[in-house]
Amino acid sequence: MAPEPGPFFNPQKQNMLKRIAPLLIALLFTSPFLSAQKRIGNETAEQKQKRMEWWTQDRFGMFIHWGLYALPARHEWVKNHERLTNADYEKYFKLFNPDLFDPAAWAKKAKAAGMRYAVLTTKHHEGFNLFDSQFTDYKATNTPAKRDLVKEFVEAFRAEGIKVGFYYSLIDWHHPDYTIDEVHPQRPLVDSDSAYARLNKGRDMAIYRKYLYNEVTELLTKYGKIDILWLDFSFPGKYGKGRDDWGSVDLMKQIRKLQPGIIVDNRLDLNDYADGVDFETPEQVSPKELEKYRGKTWETCQTFSGSWGYYRDENTWKTHRQLLDLLITSVSNGGNLLLNVGPTARGEFDSRASHALDSLSHWMHANDKSIYGCTYAPAAFKVPENTKLTYNPVTKRLYVHLFEYPSGRLVLPGYKGKIKYAQFLNDDSELKYKPDPANPDDLVLELPEKKPDYEIPVVELVTEYK
Repeated sequence: MAPEPGPFFNPQKQNMLKRIAPLLIALLFTSPFLSAQKRIGNETAEQKQKRMEWWTQDRFGMFIHWGLYALPARHEWVKNHERLTNADYEKYFKLFNPDLFDPAAWAKKAKAAGMRYAVLTTKHHEGFNLFDSQFTDYKATNTPAKRDLVKEFVEAFRAEGIKVGFYYSLIDWHHPDYTIDEVHPQRPLVDSDSAYARLNKGRDMAIYRKYLYNEVTELLTKYGKIDILWLDFSFPGKYGKGRDDWGSVDLMKQIRKLQPGIIVDNRLDLNDYADGVDFETPEQVSPKELEKYRGKTWETCQTFSGSWGYYRDENTWKTHRQLLDLLITSVSNGGNLLLNVGPTARGEFDSRASHALDSLSHWMHANDKSIYGCTYAPAAFKVPENTKLTYNPVTKRLYVHLFEYPSGRLVLPGYKGKIKYAQFLNDDSELKYKPDPANPDDLVLELPEKKPDYEIPVVELVTEYK
């Protein structure tokens, strides 16, 4: 039965509402008022930008994956891949004794390589704590190491002026109340509700959630100012875990309360909160894939090889050129690079990692101005052939990274009237340029026949005198 026409039912008005309803809905879901309802705190966009200034300035950090998995030395997911039980894994706990651990040496290596912040795995998925937690016995101080390794890391890296970050695994394959899911070592051979119910009998995720909350609170209160918190990772789904399992909203509130200036990654399953994510984390992707993140706030985490933890027999190590490509491509698309080292069970960077860091040190010593404080170039500057551009918006310097060295000349397309001076960045030696006879809007940069002693030389172009 149709309602009687009245003050709230007018056919003419009803037709008009039908026409404008899609527009009203679109406005509603893009409205700042809606996003304001979906917030965890009350930080403004300006305050967030200020909080993250150092991070977008520094651009380059060191990731350190270290734990009991350094002993089997065959991937940090060895417990998962080989479906090891806690009993199987116990021998690594009893033998863990990194007698050569020298965090000051780590910090010096990181600093020399140009890394300005570092993130250490305080606990990885295996559930083992490198710090002296009061909430578990499964920690470094109860191994032959008998040391709070996180405390030593923090002190050593701060002494070198490197900002300190903590990685903490949301996942825990050791805790008795952490419910078995699709990535747990004791997962069923075939997924089914009954199989998971049987395996999880007696486990209580609420107890683990409190444990998680307490340990994160501990990490953010025992070691002074912490600059970054890397929480890893959510995998929502029928047999996965997400925000409700972690208590992500309450956890984020606690994090912000304890460390208001901290920067937090995007793996708490809070993407639909306006302030639930500080940066995106494309992992182990190619330089080409990083281009799609331009305009976002992001950091790519990458390994020297195919493993995060120490893997003795893994040999797909990236070349010096590939590492530089990742760093330059990250910055040229407005992002950061977090480059991982997996120390050995004795607590050292192995020779392959040390060699890679030394090669970066050589390049960064001469060319780091093209990285720090830089981002993608303004649209007015086209990318010359076989190069990548970074740009410092404060100094107004444009950096041309020569991936293929063009002995003799480099064409700068459409650069006429846009630059005032050119030089190699590594030694500030002048490079002359002139209009291209074939195209007066282009400039021809004169380069020496001999390539500078760097895998990827950098040309610095002054666009304005400051």
